Amino acid sequence: MVFFPNVDQLKSNFGSVVPSYWISSVDEKAHKALEIIENDVAKVVKPNHSVPLYSAEYFKYCTIGGIFACGPTHASVTPLDLVKTRMQVNPSLYKGNFDAFRTIIRTEGRGALFTGFGATFIGYSLQGAGKYGFYEVFKYKYSQLIGEENAVKFKTGLFLAASASAEFLADILLCPWEAVKVKTQATIPPIKGNVFSVFAKTAGEGGLSTLYRGLVPLWARQIPYTMVKFATFENTVIAIYNQLPHEKEDYSKLAQTGVSFLGGYIAGIFCAIVSHPADVMVSKVNTDRQAGESMGQAMGRIYGKIGFSGLWTGLGTRIVMIGTLTGMQWLLYDSFKAYVGLPTSGSKK
Repeated sequence: MVFFPNVDQLKSNFGSVVPSYWISSVDEKAHKALEIIENDVAKVVKPNHSVPLYSAEYFKYCTIGGIFACGPTHASVTPLDLVKTRMQVNPSLYKGNFDAFRTIIRTEGRGALFTGFGATFIGYSLQGAGKYGFYEVFKYKYSQLIGEENAVKFKTGLFLAASASAEFLADILLCPWEAVKVKTQATIPPIKGNVFSVFAKTAGEGGLSTLYRGLVPLWARQIPYTMVKFATFENTVIAIYNQLPHEKEDYSKLAQTGVSFLGGYIAGIFCAIVSHPADVMVSKVNTDRQAGESMGQAMGRIYGKIGFSGLWTGLGTRIVMIGTLTGMQWLLYDSFKAYVGLPTSGSKK
């Protein structure tokens, strides 16, 4: 099974708006594609130079790193997300995960596995920019507010407050694209058209407010998720370095990013469990909210139908997906930070 779309699948999601380095096949022009990507990156970063901590340039690079960390990783697991979303919306649709993949390929074709890829890539690139960029800003601002001594003493509280503030803003960027993604994935057969035409059609039918009707459950899913993600990651990395015989700076950048991946994967497992009920509700609200129904009424009615056990549909798939995603995100984020001359995350405290 291929877990990254080919050019035809990319064009079906984005239309003609496809980056040039995705157009060539991996077999034919992989090296050229990598050169184009490196050149594009070089336009916005200056590798291996000193960046003053907490400067405007520092926060800019953290924001760009968030885009690289979240957009590609979430988009790469679109097939898993497609199955999870459909099973959340209609638990009786497939007998299980493997049956879902076989059924989709048999009835809709292999390309259908990447339904929602475009909205996922755009939405989570924007969300990643806000999540990581604002997190670094809020962590710095809040530590300045309470003082260095209290920032160390109450570091977990600092991580929680900064990540919650960052995710609140990041979700406003994500929400419209999440609505498009769920609508696209939950419709069988899939809606015809690329991500931009579906966005325009959805907004045209009910106004822009339609694209934000899932914002409250999205906050309910993403804010606890991100709080657990950042606090668990930061403390896990600290714990790992405390068990190692040398200081963090004594290890190579490769070793440091390895620690970031391990800490991220562990954090991802906790994230998936904490945020899963709200994830189910996001999928349900975006596909089953009735006209004139308030958010509270919709959530109450849906919960009455599915019950407590229904909030945990698809948890196993999501643990695998989120654990891998979170580990890869921190790996990419810290690799990017190392590339532009910033220190990797975590310390020995």
